[in-house]
Amino acid sequence: MRTLHPPLFATLVLALGLAGCSKPAPAPEPVRAVRTMTVASATAAAKLEYAAEVRARTESRLGFRVPGKMVRRSVDLGDVVKNGQVLAQLDPQDLRLGQEAARAALSAAQASFDQAQADYKRFKELRDQGFISSAELERRDTALKSAQAQLQQAQAQASTQGNQAAYAALVADASGVVTAVEAEPGAVVAAGTPVLRLAHDGPRDVVFSVPEDKVALFKQLAEQGATLQVRLWSDQGQSLPARIRELAASADPVTRTYLVKADIGRPEVKLGQTASVQVNLPQTTAGTRLPLSALREDPSGSAVWLLDRQTMTVKSQPVRVAGAEGNEVLIAGGLQPGQTVVTAGVHVLTPGQKVKLYQERGVQAAAAVPAGAQVAATPQPADKQGN
Repeated sequence: MRTLHPPLFATLVLALGLAGCSKPAPAPEPVRAVRTMTVASATAAAKLEYAAEVRARTESRLGFRVPGKMVRRSVDLGDVVKNGQVLAQLDPQDLRLGQEAARAALSAAQASFDQAQADYKRFKELRDQGFISSAELERRDTALKSAQAQLQQAQAQASTQGNQAAYAALVADASGVVTAVEAEPGAVVAAGTPVLRLAHDGPRDVVFSVPEDKVALFKQLAEQGATLQVRLWSDQGQSLPARIRELAASADPVTRTYLVKADIGRPEVKLGQTASVQVNLPQTTAGTRLPLSALREDPSGSAVWLLDRQTMTVKSQPVRVAGAEGNEVLIAGGLQPGQTVVTAGVHVLTPGQKVKLYQERGVQAAAAVPAGAQVAATPQPADKQGN
């Protein structure tokens, strides 16, 4: 047996170790299929569209004017109520006792006033006959005036207690629809605590929110009396005109948007319906329409992939977005007519990556058959009844 020389053996072991530690060659990047379209210039009217909700012009939070324990609620969420209808009831026992005490105090004040009036009449006759002095009569006159004031006070207190007893019933002050229930029977409520929310019958508003950079635009539209177009999502064929009635002076602390209310009059719409508000701006914007799927976000802003048809590679191109409408986006800058833009598969591409054009399966099958070739017909099974 032949023995290897020690230095030669060490060199061989080192070579084998380095070969085992070397990293394998990276796999070639796959050639991805993409959809494309050719850039063409277009001119479109600028439009803004916002999601909105139909609300009542006046919506009140109803509560009892006195504290107490609620024992009954006669309406539920969504019920239609009439003006003067009783909506809820407090326990009236304590209020009735207060009313009876006020009536008793009124009776006592009335008796004191009658007695003081009779005394004054008698003492006046005695003074006229010279049996008492004028000072004594003045004291009787003061007592009569004090009794009269106490009587008036008792009358006012009795009226107040009578009103308090009537406040045990929560009565609708207008016709409308119950849009919220905020207290249940058995709850002890303080005076003024909201129990129900009532949307009054009458004009309707569409309410939507706009960002801070559009506040000045909507202020201008409100001053000009511009008309907005409202489309109900449940009935896209119906379009209602609306005018801006109110614009919030401060932003919402959570969303940082400004609330806009637009009057749509008295149409046959349901409260809470979802709608879209469309604002047609007078100016037009020249640019290119692309599908939303072609747009992506880079650290520097919005961008698209351009296809070089000679090398079949892609490169990133920053663009300036003018707005969106439906499933399309209007590009105002960054593209030239005739360029090829990738419209599908943009999120899996890298700069300089090779791609191929996507073809439908039917198109691929047709392309695979040579021109002029005939396709053999597949034999059909014989009819069982004919055999």
